[in-house]
Amino acid sequence: MRILLISSAFSGLTQRFFTELQDAGFIVSIELHLGDIELLLEGVSLFKPDLIICPFLTRKIPPEIYNNYTCLIVHPGIKGDRGPSSLDWAIQEGASEWGVTLMQAEAEMDAGPIWASKTFPMRDATKSSLFYREVTQTAIDCLWEALTYIDAPDFKAEVLDYSKPTTKGQLRPLMKQAERSLNWKKHSTREILMRMRAADGSPGVLDEINGLPYYVFNGAAEPNLRGKPGEFIAMTDHAVCRATVDGAIWIGHLQPQLPNGKKGVKLPATFVLKELLAKATPSLFGFSSKSLTQLQINYRQPGRQLPCQEVWYEQEHDVAYLYFPFHNGGMSTQQCQLLLSVYQHVATLPVNVIVLMGGDEFWSNGIHLNHIEVADDPAHESWLNINAIDDLIYQIITTLDKVTISAVAGNAGAGGAILAIAADLVFARDGVIFNPHYKNMGELYGSEYWTYLLPKRVGHELAMSLTEQRLPISAKRGWRLGMIDKVLDKQHKIFHAQIKHLTKSYASHPEELSNSLQLKAKKRCQDESIKPLAAYRKFELTQMYANFYGNDQYHDARKKFVFKLGGDTATPTNIALHRRPEGSSGKLSSGSMYHFVWDDLYQLGDALMDSEHRDLFNLANQLVSSSSPLELKQNIDLLYLHVKAHFEAEELIMNQSAYQSSKGHINEHNAMLEKLTTMTRNIEQQSWNQQDIHEFMDRWGKHIINSDTNFNDFLKAQVPEA
Repeated sequence: MRILLISSAFSGLTQRFFTELQDAGFIVSIELHLGDIELLLEGVSLFKPDLIICPFLTRKIPPEIYNNYTCLIVHPGIKGDRGPSSLDWAIQEGASEWGVTLMQAEAEMDAGPIWASKTFPMRDATKSSLFYREVTQTAIDCLWEALTYIDAPDFKAEVLDYSKPTTKGQLRPLMKQAERSLNWKKHSTREILMRMRAADGSPGVLDEINGLPYYVFNGAAEPNLRGKPGEFIAMTDHAVCRATVDGAIWIGHLQPQLPNGKKGVKLPATFVLKELLAKATPSLFGFSSKSLTQLQINYRQPGRQLPCQEVWYEQEHDVAYLYFPFHNGGMSTQQCQLLLSVYQHVATLPVNVIVLMGGDEFWSNGIHLNHIEVADDPAHESWLNINAIDDLIYQIITTLDKVTISAVAGNAGAGGAILAIAADLVFARDGVIFNPHYKNMGELYGSEYWTYLLPKRVGHELAMSLTEQRLPISAKRGWRLGMIDKVLDKQHKIFHAQIKHLTKSYASHPEELSNSLQLKAKKRCQDESIKPLAAYRKFELTQMYANFYGNDQYHDARKKFVFKLGGDTATPTNIALHRRPEGSSGKLSSGSMYHFVWDDLYQLGDALMDSEHRDLFNLANQLVSSSSPLELKQNIDLLYLHVKAHFEAEELIMNQSAYQSSKGHINEHNAMLEKLTTMTRNIEQQSWNQQDIHEFMDRWGKHIINSDTNFNDFLKAQVPEA
């Protein structure tokens, strides 16, 4: 069956639908509804779907589509609920139960025949949290129920009937800021929190601080501190605390409303208010007559000391659990440095297992684009941020005396997906989405040692495919590919219980644990001898330097992402199967992982030998950049001739100098020449596999570090001292 997903954006819910359907074997494509009706109709015509599903829509579907195709709309509301602020009203009014309805598109929005409708109990959580967890999973459950009806001859969708007792929803208007407004001198802590949670993600609650408008986000009740209602009474490294009539609330993030009515950049509250906080006096924006309390968090102390705390750890016997639920998954330079410092502390504890818990909605999404966008020098801040997350991942990779486990309960993207696979083991919740690629952000190359970690788990061919295709993958597919080790239950509570059970099991078998750590250390030493981590980092950062400082492509894409700027009219071809140009699937983009970089580690100090070794790296890069079978043949011939001539010259010197280890050295030469001969034959037979050249270059690097270095030392010893 051919299923077309029509959506306003390739959102998390749309990605979940895409991966679920693709995993099940359906032919799936995406067409974004960006306002151009003719383009939308063209997309539908090109794909010729058997079924259309709309997971996330902010615009109406035209009748030319729903009159000619079965078109199902996902609505985040109970049966009978209608309107654009469904979940907002449910949260703010304290509904105990909510749901998702899958209905057929008709002229009247949210009023078509119902194919499936399911409910879930409401958690005490933000709109974003509920949407990413309960709403998304319930929508998937509705999807699979609806698909069972497609070929059922007796199936009839349920007509919306408000006279039925099971139809409990109603038509509700768009919730405006007037309904969301906060009154710190009248509203209770609970009431303010419910309003903030109902607006979380978008649009936020518009409030006033020191006479200026800000949208407030990421609220948490403070259990102990008290003050005069409306006053700011405390602050920590990123959040501010404001008193209510019966308590106080931590505000984690603020987003300024600009003079033109548009929104600024959402950032930690103390960052947005830093100028006001620096000169805070009792007369400023409702501060109390007392000085503002600056609370210091002792991150070396286990447990969460404040409800707004972003990083903490727990220790249970031989296992440490490290939590870092950063808001929306972004990790700024300072947040990466904080997480690294806490990780380093945890690594000194008497534990055998460290579990990286991340966050429940977002495990991690890599570098923090919002922080970068507002920096005085975004290129420089990008550079600092990528190095900070590289430092963190390096520490995890080189932790050899503990088993490290990533417990991925929330979605992981870009550098966050790579951060997850830096651990020894990766356990993921069923339903998690991974986006292990970077190029959608202005052809960003990416770092985080991904050119080492991703091929190590899935092989070079799959690593290239994942990063070049730029598509999300499910936890199940990640497991099939070898990117993750286990897929656990889809429910968060059960997932966390399973994590505790598995980690305690690892820690309770000391002999197996010791053997595992010995193998880990041995493999790390082997990998380092073949190609040092420093070489991977140097190459990746060379590409990233060009991204940050070489052109505006990444900076333009980042600005567009941060400010949610429109402008695109067509669906990107990587997600629109029906819009891909013929013959485009096999073309590598510039800066593909199939490139090789010379490292100072290979330097022997002999000008001629080093020059010839460098030339081989250039020829290998030339080979993987070949754009036609003829170029492939020409470049493999050049590579073979260069290597053969180099070996012959080297072997002549061995014979003349009576080098005692020449036999083993020459055997290595012959094995590498045989590998090149096999590669040449494969190219001639059109069975060229790019992993062949990676295996050859890995062998070549090891040969330089070991055999060539020994021979070079022998030659130096033959030269008499002056």
